[in-house]
Amino acid sequence: MEKSESGSPIYRYTNEDKNEFKGAGGDSSMEEISDHIEAHIGEIHMVFHEIVSEQVHIDVHWVKPTKEHPFHTLITSGMSDKPMNTPEGVEGCDYAELSICLPEEWKISEEDFKDENNYWPIRFLKYLARFPHEYNTWLSYGHTIPNGNPPEAFAENTKLNTMILLPSILFGDKFPILELENKTIIFYTLIPLYDEEVALKMAKGVDALFDGFDKFGLTDVLQINRPNTIVKKKFLGLF
Repeated sequence: MEKSESGSPIYRYTNEDKNEFKGAGGDSSMEEISDHIEAHIGEIHMVFHEIVSEQVHIDVHWVKPTKEHPFHTLITSGMSDKPMNTPEGVEGCDYAELSICLPEEWKISEEDFKDENNYWPIRFLKYLARFPHEYNTWLSYGHTIPNGNPPEAFAENTKLNTMILLPSILFGDKFPILELENKTIIFYTLIPLYDEEVALKMAKGVDALFDGFDKFGLTDVLQINRPNTIVKKKFLGLF
């Protein structure tokens, strides 16, 4: 298997790897996930339901900004309806859901989503929630998924082009894991990265990103024009 400089496996997928279309199925935990969201994040204002689903039915729960959490939070349900195809020896990572946090001024409505500059975080959220079931694979902590090959910016309003899955740092220690009778669901937040940040992660591992994240105060909340946390000369070993 191909590996990065850090020793992590690299998975590559093409349309030929994609599973045939199947109607959505699985063991839905939407009610439990909704209760979990409202217990740890806030009241769900709206759920964006899918009309047509493939492999699993992905809904997106929207929690509006509050005084405690002054940003929009969008969380999937449906990704965990089916287990992912985790490698042998990997335990406790079979079921997952995803979230992304958007700044308070972000435009969120069905009408606003007709503009890709508003919709791309939700588009990628849903794409990744379905991804492991479409390609018979898995997603977990530290995995990076580029927007195409080679990666292209997510939209015209940003140069960010790759998502990384990390634990949320904004909702306390109890939110990231939901224990149910028949499965354990892990919640990951999506953080968009620049090319140089992806290169560092591939060379040194995901933990190498955190010093830069801390230095620039990077949180779960998306900033489309945020500073690049990598000092290129330092990364290249020039000083």
